[in-house]
Order: sequence, then C-alpha cells, then structure tokens
Amino acid sequence: MLLGTLLVLFLLGGTAPASAHAALRATDPEDGSVLKSAPRHLTLTFTESVGLLDDSFRVLDPEGRRLRTGEPEHGTDGGDSARVTLPAKLAEGTYTVAWRVVSADSHPVSGAFTFSVGKPSLTTATVDTGPAEDPATKSLYNIARYLAYLAAALLIGAATFMAVCRPPDAPVLLKLLRAAWWTLLAATLALLVLRAPYETGEGPLGSLSFDSLSRTLTSRPGAVLLARLGLLAVAAVYLVRLTGRRKPYGWAGAALAVGLSVTWAAGEHASAGIQVPVAMTSSALHLLATAVWMGGLAALLATLYRARLTPAAVTRFSRLAFASVTVLVVTGVYQSWRGLGSWDALTGTTYGRLLVLKLVAVALLLAAAAVSRRWTARLATADAAAVVAEKEHERVPEPVGGPPALPEAPQADVPPPTDPQRRALRRSVLAEVAVGAAVLAVTTILTSTLPGRAQAEAAAESPAVIGASVTVVPFDVGTQGGHGKVQITLDPGRVGDDSIEAIVFGPDGGVATVPELRVSFTLPAKDVGPIDAGVADKGGYWGNSFLNLPLAGKWEMKVTVRTSEVDQVSETRTVTVR
Repeated sequence: MLLGTLLVLFLLGGTAPASAHAALRATDPEDGSVLKSAPRHLTLTFTESVGLLDDSFRVLDPEGRRLRTGEPEHGTDGGDSARVTLPAKLAEGTYTVAWRVVSADSHPVSGAFTFSVGKPSLTTATVDTGPAEDPATKSLYNIARYLAYLAAALLIGAATFMAVCRPPDAPVLLKLLRAAWWTLLAATLALLVLRAPYETGEGPLGSLSFDSLSRTLTSRPGAVLLARLGLLAVAAVYLVRLTGRRKPYGWAGAALAVGLSVTWAAGEHASAGIQVPVAMTSSALHLLATAVWMGGLAALLATLYRARLTPAAVTRFSRLAFASVTVLVVTGVYQSWRGLGSWDALTGTTYGRLLVLKLVAVALLLAAAAVSRRWTARLATADAAAVVAEKEHERVPEPVGGPPALPEAPQADVPPPTDPQRRALRRSVLAEVAVGAAVLAVTTILTSTLPGRAQAEAAAESPAVIGASVTVVPFDVGTQGGHGKVQITLDPGRVGDDSIEAIVFGPDGGVATVPELRVSFTLPAKDVGPIDAGVADKGGYWGNSFLNLPLAGKWEMKVTVRTSEVDQVSETRTVTVR
C-alpha cells in the first residue's frame, strides 16, 4: 500500500519543474545587457561543477533563427563554468540564449537569458526551454532511484542482520536477500538506460538510441552505475556462498557494503560543493547506517513472523540499531549543515522544508524504535525467567518411598508466556519498517532538490538584471478588428529616469494607428501612483524619454488603448523596476 502510494505521488508530481543542484551564478554577457560590440563567447558560471551536453547552448538571433556556434566547453574558471564561441559578426538586436547542463550530482538544469548588440530589438525571439526533465522520464527515473535505495538498504541490512544476530531461520532471509539483489540490479539497469533521456529532457524512447547509451557510459553518472553493477556481480557470488551453506568471508561482505554506499555518495550531493572528501565519507556512512537499521528491521520482521527468534538475537540487533542511529545523528547533522548553510534556509527553501519533514519522520521512527526496545527487554526478561523455571523444575528430586506419584493431568496447548511480547514486538517493528519506507521516500525527493546553501549562494552572487524591460500586452475592445497587442519597452528599467516606447500591433500583426494610448504606473506596496507615463504619438510609436520611477519594486502598469471615439479597453501588467 505504501509503495503504491509513493509511485502514484511520483507519477502525479512528474509534471512539476524539476529542481536541480547547480544554480546559475552569473552570465557573461549579463542577462538583459546592451553591448556596444558583439561578444565572441558566452560564459555561464554555476555554484558547482557541471557536465556539458551536445546541445548545451541554443542561441537565437533577433529574428528567431538559430546561430551556428562552437562546441560547448568549460571556461577558464574550471568545471563550474560553461562556454561557447559565437559567430564572428552578429547583427544589431536582441539575442536569446537557451542553455542546459548537468550538475555534478547528476541532475539536469536549464534556463534562458537575453542580451542585445547595439540596441534592443522591437521584437524578441522567444524560446521554450522546456522542463528540466520529460515528465514520463522523470517519473520512471525517480521510481528507479527509490527502488534502488530500498533494495540497497534491504540487501546490506539483511546481510548484516544474518552475520551479527545469527537467526535460526536462514532460508527466509536468503529469499529476502535474493529479492533485494534482483530489485537493485533491475533498478540500476533502468537508471543506466534512462540516464541519457533524463539529462536531455527527452521521452523514455530516447533511451533506445545507441548514441544515448554510449554517451551515458562515458559520463561520470554512467561510470558510477557501471561500478554498482560490477559490485552486484561480486555480491551474487557472496549470496551463492550463503545459499550453499558455506560461510562467506566477513571482510568481503563489509567491503561490498562500503563499495555500494560509495556509488551513491559519488553521484549525489556529496560529490559537489564544499568539503567533498568529508562529505562523501559522511554520506557513505549515513547510507550504511540507514541500511543496517532499515534493512535489519525488515529482516527482523520477517524472522519474527516466520521463526522463533531468540531474545539474545533480538538484543544483539537492538544494540546494532542503537549504534546505527548514533552514526545517523552525527552524519545527518553534518549533512544538514552542509546543505542548508543557514537557519533561514530551514524554513525559507524547499530543501529546508523537506529536511524538516524528514526530521519529523525520523523522530517518529525513533519513537517506534524506543517502543521496540522496551518490548525487546520484556521479551528477554520473560524468556530468561522461563528458562530459570524450567531448570528449577528439572532439579526437583523424585520422592523416595510412599505412595506412587499420580500421573500428571494432560496440559492444554497453552502458548508460552512470551508470545504476547513477541506479538507486540512484531507490531512495533512493522511500524518502524513502514515509517522507514516513508523516510527513504523523503530522502529520494530531498536528493532531487536544490540545497539551501547553493540557492543562497546563487542569489547573493547573481548580478542584478539590467537592460530594457519588454512587455507585450494583448487587448480586445470587443468590436470587429478591435484587437491586437501593445509592445512596451522600458529602458533601462531601473529607479530614476527611464525612457518608454510603445508600439501598437493590429490583428494582422502589422503596426497599427490608434487615436489614443495611455500608460500609467502604480506601486501598491508603497502606495505610490498612479504616475502617468506621458507617452505621445511619435509617428509609428508612442514614447516619452523622461519617465521617472522613484522606487524599486513590482509596479502595476496600466495600459489604455482607444481604437475609436467610443471604444477603449484597459489592461494591467506587472513590471519589475530595479
């Protein structure tokens, strides 16, 4: 039921814009800038290192035609920059740049910006950058990632449970291990196949291309997934030894667990940003502790339902779980600090809010674990008392002489006194497993969300957008041919003196003449305005070179178009003045 709910949530959430982990710090030329001469290169700078695609840059000229550019490459600043060479001569006007890269922790990110050569164009080419991922590909990829987390936790945790707790019923755990191995293998293959269309934003069928697969195999995420497949092949040999009742090498199992955890650390948040070596170590330990606890709980639950597990074995796992929780707390605090960067990010960013949700879920998990520990202690005490009573009964001497002992009445099939404790322990462990699955789901979403530290760095270092602000306002007075649009250019769109130009286009897209055009500005947040823009007919366009907007903020621009003596309409749009 829980897994089905999670799959539905992933599918329904697939249409939302994806959050990636490399945030754009700066563009050169700056977004919205007006240059006197054409640049030779475009350079983007990010908060972390990025990978480049064949189609990382699409540059459109003022008429919407795509320019032939050089191959994308990293800039002189290193892997956290992307650069492309432009044609030698660029015509005057506004150029639109759509870009797409892959962040160091394997998530794609895209966007667009504009710059002008000479002066801004009256019309600007528009380009749809599309979602960071195709919705279907994103959903399938996220499901595979969650199943990989789940299977890895079950594989590592169940194997550790068998080695440490030595349960009497090994076959049920061997089935659990085989199911986890096959699930992890299938999820890893799915991630490998879906990797290329996930990066490029294509549909799942994009994975059928040989070029897509070869590109994935030569990328860092592809290398990480290949390493995981290699470790799974070795793990298969380990499981064969277990199935054949041969004692596997303990050091080999530990090495496999560490290796699998490193494949996650090398492909997600820990592999980029600050303190990478410490972060990767912490991330690997965090995953190992999670797997030992969560996977061990699943193994404990399966054994409790299928066999009479000794209290000693349950006690050993309880101690192992306590050690795992200690590691989780230490590594979790460090990773939270590294990802958030400030207390404000805890409530002011999506990453922070998801982290709070995860902490609440972990608190519930710890509460369930505390209940399990109490029932474990009661079970151990009850079983110990039963063992003592049985030994005392065995030591009672038979009477010498006297009448012969009467035969004992047959005893009813009464359950042992520890059965209520076992049933209660099964229920509390089941609750732990359910909450643990939810924690893994939140963790999967968290690894797909821009960390608060990166978001704050990008906001602090991004330059203010300068240059002309262009707004298109459609209008319709409700009469035959009484519709069109007004294109309004506010230059430079900053506090102080600005110039404003407005061009009216008719139903056929051509420049139209209207009897009157009025534009006014109001700043509701400061109760300023309306300020009349004072536009006058300049012959082909309406304009005013001396519009003064005294404050920064989001202004409401009211545009009134009169098409005849009696027909007019007003439309309002929001414009940002910096």
